[in-house]
Amino acid sequence: MFLALREIRHEKLRYGLIVGMIVLVTYLVFVLSGLAYGLAQQNTQALDTWNASKIALNSDANDSLSQSLITKQTTDKLSLTKHEAYVGQAGVVAKAKGQAKLSAQFLGIQENQFIYHRLTTVAGHKPTTNHQILVDDSFKDNGYRLGDQVTLNSLTGKYQIVGFTHNAKLSVAPVVYGTLPTWRALAHVTSAYQAGGIVSERSTFKGADSSLRTLSLSQFINKLPGYSAQNMTFSFMIGFLMIIAMVVIAVFLYILTMQKLPNYAVLRAQGIPAKVLVTTTITQALLLVVGGLLIGAGLTALTVSVLPFGVPLAFNVPLLVGVTGGILLTGVIGALIPVRIILHVDPVSVIGG
Repeated sequence: MFLALREIRHEKLRYGLIVGMIVLVTYLVFVLSGLAYGLAQQNTQALDTWNASKIALNSDANDSLSQSLITKQTTDKLSLTKHEAYVGQAGVVAKAKGQAKLSAQFLGIQENQFIYHRLTTVAGHKPTTNHQILVDDSFKDNGYRLGDQVTLNSLTGKYQIVGFTHNAKLSVAPVVYGTLPTWRALAHVTSAYQAGGIVSERSTFKGADSSLRTLSLSQFINKLPGYSAQNMTFSFMIGFLMIIAMVVIAVFLYILTMQKLPNYAVLRAQGIPAKVLVTTTITQALLLVVGGLLIGAGLTALTVSVLPFGVPLAFNVPLLVGVTGGILLTGVIGALIPVRIILHVDPVSVIGG
């Protein structure tokens, strides 16, 4: 440890450049991880609040709730319990006088079922009539207020915002909760259709009808437009960044090792064991990586504090621990690559050369 610190203090510029590179990689990985998790959250926040296990959709809907329609004739054949709830989804454009238009996802639910009971409000109350809506609090950030009269798509009627709820987003769009009759009007379907899907808390639930296809909630989430592709893209980017970090650290340490070869040869000739030199190299790498991680984490925290509210940056502790551990591991692996040179250095040939 002493030898490693002494060498770092003596070669400030050289090691400062390595730390700077690690800081940049760490900062980029942390920010990308935060964006990946934040976007993933905004795809599924509304679903997460339901705490459901299964969803049944029309078998011809291609696993899409917005394209699914379930008739009352079908639901009459099912034995539903208090653990099931009807839901209908429709894309809408919300507009209130004096406010900007907002694209949102309308979710029609039933007042006496579990999804309605699971909803929590941060202001106002839940809808109790067909012309009342509960909206995600991002509406409030865009200037909407309790009591605002909102038009949805081309419907002539107006809908009053009676409450705001937190973290209600689906497919990165804010959610508007209302009633199933309102959903039917938005979806332009008749009262012959009960809902778009049936959500269940029970893991054993199965829509026992040939016209229905039952999915686990995780399967349904993976089918959300762009969800899997987005997560895979971010995962590959983070993985490649870690590989690049390992290669760059290894190259830097290899060059430093080659430059210090005469010094290592002298130390070996003085009887210093190769183990001490190897330990010094690995300790040096860990100090550089840890220093870079701390500075990168500080820059990330600073970025979060100045970013606009709308940027979907969120952090998950297990994910951050995994990313941090991955960067530390790449640093150790990068440090091990030049170890072979240290182990096989020949004092006579190096000093004599």
